[in-house]
Order: sequence, then structure tokens, then C-alpha cells
Amino acid sequence: MQIQLNGRPYSVPDRVRTVGELLSELGVQDSIVMVEQNGKILEREEHPASPLEENDQVEIVRFVGGG
Repeated sequence: MQIQLNGRPYSVPDRVRTVGELLSELGVQDSIVMVEQNGKILEREEHPASPLEENDQVEIVRFVGGG
């Protein structure tokens, strides 16, 4: 399946079916990111149950501390 990930084409492996699985595949901890799927910001609790569909647009933003 093909999606747009942070504005770039990304081929999702067949075993990845949800946003939570995508984060795991990418090695990203869901506690330090914000995920937007097709213009909707997802709550962390929604990641495991949010299905990925062909041509979804997913944005992953990492929180970075600093001052």
C-alpha cells in the first residue's frame, strides 16, 4: 500500500495495518510524537486502532525539548 508520509511517498509493508503498527515499523515511540492522519490529529490511544488506507496522508511530528 502507498501512503504519503510527511509529504513523501512511502510504501507500507503488507504486515502494517494501523497507525500504531506504522510507528513501530519506523521505530518511533508514540509517547513523543503527534500523528495527523488525513488532516485529523489522532490521540495517542487511537494509534493502535486507526487503520491505514491506500493514499492516506500521515504526518508524524516529534516533540523536541529545548530553550
